[in-house]
Amino acid sequence: MTKIAIVLGDQLNHDSTLYNQIDAAKDVVVMAEVLEEANHVWSHKARIALFFSAMRHFADELARRGFLVHYHRYSEHSFSSLAECIDFEITKVSPDEVVVVEPGEHRVATSIQKVARSANVALSILEDNHFAIPQSTFNTWAKGRKLFRLEHFYRMARRNTNLLMKEDQPVGGRWNFDSENRSGFPRSGPPFGTVRKKFAIDDLTSEVFNLVEEHFSNHPGSLDNFSWPTTRKEALEALDDFVENHLVHFGKYQDAMWGGEPFLSHSLLSAALNLKLLSPLEICYRAQEAYNQGVAPIEAVEGFIRQIIGWREYVRGLYFYFGENWTNWNHLNANERLPQWYWSGEVDMVCLSETIGQSLEYGYAHHIQRLMVTGLFALLWGADPIEVHQWYLAIYVDAVEWVEAPNVIGMSQYADGGIMASKPYIASGAYISKMSNYCTKCRFSPTKATGEDSCPFTTLYWSFIDRHRDMLRTNPRLALQVKNLEKKPTQEIVEIRKRGAEVHDRWGQRR
Repeated sequence: MTKIAIVLGDQLNHDSTLYNQIDAAKDVVVMAEVLEEANHVWSHKARIALFFSAMRHFADELARRGFLVHYHRYSEHSFSSLAECIDFEITKVSPDEVVVVEPGEHRVATSIQKVARSANVALSILEDNHFAIPQSTFNTWAKGRKLFRLEHFYRMARRNTNLLMKEDQPVGGRWNFDSENRSGFPRSGPPFGTVRKKFAIDDLTSEVFNLVEEHFSNHPGSLDNFSWPTTRKEALEALDDFVENHLVHFGKYQDAMWGGEPFLSHSLLSAALNLKLLSPLEICYRAQEAYNQGVAPIEAVEGFIRQIIGWREYVRGLYFYFGENWTNWNHLNANERLPQWYWSGEVDMVCLSETIGQSLEYGYAHHIQRLMVTGLFALLWGADPIEVHQWYLAIYVDAVEWVEAPNVIGMSQYADGGIMASKPYIASGAYISKMSNYCTKCRFSPTKATGEDSCPFTTLYWSFIDRHRDMLRTNPRLALQVKNLEKKPTQEIVEIRKRGAEVHDRWGQRR
């Protein structure tokens, strides 16, 4: 029997269960750079380059390990879709079976299933062994629940992995130290160094750069500051750099933002993790070791582990548990288009111009910038959650749908109606002022909801509460804000509505 093993662009782990299912002496590994995967959303140049470069490096490593790799490089005349490539390989190889690890996107899984069925070839979809919590374990945890709260899942994940555990109790006497992880910076700025390890652009990556500039020149973003790990060796070096130099500072200030500082103390490991150049458990065990050795405090280590073994595994479980529903939900009936400046950063709100500008420059923004700047504005604006989802999937180098869709559609935009969060994640400009220095350089006042110098976030915050007051008054965490709105003089509410309409007229350009 001969098999074709499909390796997707985000499945670059050498220890994948796939390699236990194939025989290097007779089976074929297929990898392909195809147009559909670069343009089904208008992908950032750095995102395309990272995937193509990492895939090429990985294919070379597989070949050195003795596997027969049919690697299809992108060109104008190459396959337009992965399905087209697989169909070609089936015709060429005449396999008895196609084998693939479960894709991280329903669209891709459906496409592979269709081509195998059409070619009348057996298809085996293998469980992804990259994750610490198998999907079957998540499904057992989720079954029968009315609430799918992170904290409940996180405690189960900690027990299952024995991370930061002493017998059956959490190290430090608490399950999480989130209350210690919310500080803004002093007026002088970040009290630690923020210089990060850079990775050289080798010949293979340089070839990819040339390809991207030739074939995807109209895509957003830049390659000028590309410095992402494209091999496992580089990913391990990035992990070392974070644990040795930045983890110690991560906890207290992980939610803070600062102009001109895109990386701060964040790990920058999400891209390597989502390509599967690193595994979640090895990252978490390294962080735990840093705590045990006194290199980093408990609030930093626990906060980091919670993001990986808690949040990342949690959203992956939810993505597959609820299936394709994610891209069908729109609980708030939001239907506005994203403003055009989400693709350029050309807007005179400093927090948004900084965050979007940084995102276009690096293909990166940290979790608070994503949730409480770009995501918050889209939520208050009333943007169509699918368009918001597509923007995030396009712009960030670490974006793969299984992790991005629940984060954006659920947590950020509340389009899931409360599966992930107990309330819409809304805030006024005062939150951004507290957690950053953006407002000190901005012409808008974060405390004002009306007037020419009123902050659009604050205006839209009250407009959102006004628009959804019937729903929000039944939410224990937001009912007070509805009462606060209703205490305002009628004329002030009229002015808020008027200013909200002016904001939409001013920044609501259509693409």
